[in-house]
Amino acid sequence: MPTLLHKEFGLVKGERFHSWRRTGSAMQQIKVYNLREVDELVFFDIAASINGRAPDYDLVDDLADDCFMPMTVGGGITTLEQAGRMLRVGADKVSINSGAVSDPPLISRIADRFGSQCVVVSIDFTRHPDGRCEVFTHSGSRPTGLDPVDFAVQAERLGAGEVLLTSIDRDGTFLGYDIECTRQVSKAVSLPVIASGGAGNYQHMVEVVKQGGASAVAASAMFHFTEQTPAGAKAALHEAGIPVRSIVGDSF
Repeated sequence: MPTLLHKEFGLVKGERFHSWRRTGSAMQQIKVYNLREVDELVFFDIAASINGRAPDYDLVDDLADDCFMPMTVGGGITTLEQAGRMLRVGADKVSINSGAVSDPPLISRIADRFGSQCVVVSIDFTRHPDGRCEVFTHSGSRPTGLDPVDFAVQAERLGAGEVLLTSIDRDGTFLGYDIECTRQVSKAVSLPVIASGGAGNYQHMVEVVKQGGASAVAASAMFHFTEQTPAGAKAALHEAGIPVRSIVGDSF
C-alpha cells in the first residue's frame, strides 16, 4: 500500500516525521499507481491536524475522480460529519489519528453510521530508550502517554476495522519496520494490522508479515526514492509464501 503524504500544496516525504522534501503532485502519483495496479492507496494530509483546520474535501474529490483503487484518507477528521463528507467525496475509508485519541468514542460513531470497514485507526508511535513505546498525535508532535498496544485494543473494542501502525523512529530511514511492536499489536487484536514506517526493501515487508504478524504493509520513501515498485513487492511476498492479490498479466 503506497502512502502519499500531502502538506500544503504538494506531496512530501521526510525522515522520522521531519525534514520534509517535496516529492511531486498527488494527482501525478495516483495516475502512476493506477498504471501499476496498486491494491490500495493511503493519502494523509499531514498539516491539517497541526494547523487545526478541516480536511480538504475538494482536493480529495478531485483525486478520487482519477483514483481507480480503494483510497484511505486521513488528516483533520475529528467529527462524524467530517468523516461522512470525506466518504461522500470519494474516500473508501477514513483514517483517524489525533481525533481518535482526543475523542475515542468518535471511532464508534463512525463505525455505527458507516460500518467498521470504513474506519482505520492510525497509530503513530515512538520507542523510548527504555524500550517503552508511546503513541504520538498531530504528525508525531504531541506525546499522549498511551501505549500503542493498549490503544489498539481500545480501538478494536470501539469498532475500528483496521489499525495502521507507524513507527516514527523508522519512518523514512529504510531500516525496516518495528517488528517487535507490530508483533505485540497484532497479537493483541483480531483486526488487520497494517505495518508502516521503515520499509527499505522487499525483505523488510516479508519479515514484518512473517515475524510481526502484519496483515498488510504500507510504504512511502521506498517507492519514492528507489527503483522498487508495488508490483515487485507483491512478487517478493508471493515468492515468500504470503498470499497477495494478483495483477493482470502476472504469473501468480
